[in-house]
Amino acid sequence: MQLPKSLQAFLQEAGNLAAFTGRFFREAFRPRYEWREFIRQCFIIGYKSLPLIGVTGFIMGLVLTMQLRPSLVDYGVEAQLPAMVSLAIIREIGPVITALIFAGKIGSSIGAELGSMKVTEQIDAMEVSGTNPFKYLVVTRVAATTLMLPVLVILSDAISIYGGYLGVNIKANTSWSLFIKQVFEILDFSDVIPAVIKTFFFGFAVGMIGCYKGYNSKKGTEGVGASANTAVVLSSLVVFIIDLVAVQVTDLLGLN
Repeated sequence: MQLPKSLQAFLQEAGNLAAFTGRFFREAFRPRYEWREFIRQCFIIGYKSLPLIGVTGFIMGLVLTMQLRPSLVDYGVEAQLPAMVSLAIIREIGPVITALIFAGKIGSSIGAELGSMKVTEQIDAMEVSGTNPFKYLVVTRVAATTLMLPVLVILSDAISIYGGYLGVNIKANTSWSLFIKQVFEILDFSDVIPAVIKTFFFGFAVGMIGCYKGYNSKKGTEGVGASANTAVVLSSLVVFIIDLVAVQVTDLLGLN
């Protein structure tokens, strides 16, 4: 029985991505290490993404607070608004929304950059000159996305909580000290640690898929656009899948 062509293509793509990931782990722990390029990528991927992530986080916290307030007022539990907003942001909304924004900005950027290098034969030129293009281009970018996304998520959560504080004070008068006290009274390590751990997997997936699509780009400039677009779509889908798995794991471990 022959498999449908679409399923064959999917399995082949999954196998190629798995082989690409395996090559990453082989190259990542083998000297020489491209520390200078890694630090440069951390600056580009992390620091230059902070304004977009910060604005998104602020709006997210402000809007969530304003949307939750009417429902809590109806049930007479308006005082629980800071706790509910912070719990929702830190456990789920903050990491996932930040990862999606990150995938849209960084995933497409990596896919387009490596794709253009591939179609203009710059990667082949690096191999001829004796440089390991996989280690220089792929390992540094994937390591940077894996490290920087958790940092961005933590900063985004903090900015979101501040946005929630401003949202609370639109129709009430709550001091910052009281707001923060209510936030930390509801939070536990079982809320923070799993949320941070899964962001490492989010960052790894975004970087790996972006590099894979760009590094294997074909069909000239048309392939560059396709690589960038596919990198964003696939990265976003994988973020949701990882989040689903993470929720199931934390539930089995009794951390929910």
